Amino acid sequence: MQLAQVEQILGGQKILGKKLESKMDLVELGNIGVTKNAVSHLANYLSLSWKQIADLLPVTDRTLNRYTAHQHFNSAVSEQVIHIAEALAKGTEVFQEKEKLLLWLNTPHKVFSGKTPFVLLSSRFGTELVLEELGRMEFGVYS
Repeated sequence: MQLAQVEQILGGQKILGKKLESKMDLVELGNIGVTKNAVSHLANYLSLSWKQIADLLPVTDRTLNRYTAHQHFNSAVSEQVIHIAEALAKGTEVFQEKEKLLLWLNTPHKVFSGKTPFVLLSSRFGTELVLEELGRMEFGVYS
């Protein structure tokens, strides 16, 4: 997993307040909480509205709208944001183009029981399934 890519998807060092150098930095970021700015960068990366990004997170779009740009979300929301960013970083690495990744994310696949990978990003277990499939694809093993 490319920590630099995760960092970029979430807005970079300026937004995150630190450089991501290890998995431990992700743990700390989850505990501190990501800001609304970081969630905004994630939404922009995926070309999603607040309502659409809220559908992927354990928070309502109304709550998202109430937060200020620098306000931190709780650990549940933050960890899901980070986990989604990890999947996107892996997908960008596998597909080598964001547009190809976005197409794959929005296409139903048999391996996901006909669901799109995008829909699975709304849960920790679904995100893990997406990451596992991306790992298989990286090594040329298609389900």
